[in-house]
Amino acid sequence: MPAVIIPYNQLSPEALNGVVEEFVTRDGTDYGEIEVSLETKISQVLDQLKSDKAVVVFDQKSETCTILKSDDPALEGIGK
Repeated sequence: MPAVIIPYNQLSPEALNGVVEEFVTRDGTDYGEIEVSLETKISQVLDQLKSDKAVVVFDQKSETCTILKSDDPALEGIGK
């Protein structure tokens, strides 16, 4: 199985914060004309994870994590 969904609440607070911070600071993730603080971006992503609007996905092949919207077609066939 190349990728699995990791329930956010199974990660330590430090690991979750690291995954979310890395996600929101990736190149190409800053869109729009309004500058949004790092803290706000992290808070928004955490809110999406807690409300099941987004999930943490671990790719076993590349050994990397990402965050996808819960309705992303890329999630089809990914185990939990």
